[in-house]
Amino acid sequence: MGSFIAGVMLGAVVVGAWFFAGDARLLSLTSSSLFATSTSSSLPESGAVSVSDQPAGPDVVVESVTVPPPGVWVAVREVNGVDLGNVLGASRVVGPHGNVSITLLRPTEPKRSYAVQLYRDDNNGSFDPSVNSVYVDFDTGARVVAYFATTP
Repeated sequence: MGSFIAGVMLGAVVVGAWFFAGDARLLSLTSSSLFATSTSSSLPESGAVSVSDQPAGPDVVVESVTVPPPGVWVAVREVNGVDLGNVLGASRVVGPHGNVSITLLRPTEPKRSYAVQLYRDDNNGSFDPSVNSVYVDFDTGARVVAYFATTP
């Protein structure tokens, strides 16, 4: 019985290290790369969500979300240095979808970096980043995040 428990503990450590290794790529970003005028080649991207640089304003348009049903919450977040900051707005998307418009609680500002992050839905009908878990890419184990910058 003792070897079974030791095996479970070792497995938990390995899975935890694998899961959190996906976040290491965020730590390697420099603040100068976050404020580049074109973020498409300098920041890590995911094939599950696509967003382009766009004018600052009260909403954000996400080009595509390619996740299977039952879908996800698509959230727009501020970027503070190398960290993801406040959620500015979110919209529920069921299955693959294009041109998703997300109305924000407050507008984006010119010449700043933002991120679009996907969250799983807990089926309660509302978005809460403290309750809904972050959606991860099953191939890489990394969080699904796409970065963009705002133009003047």
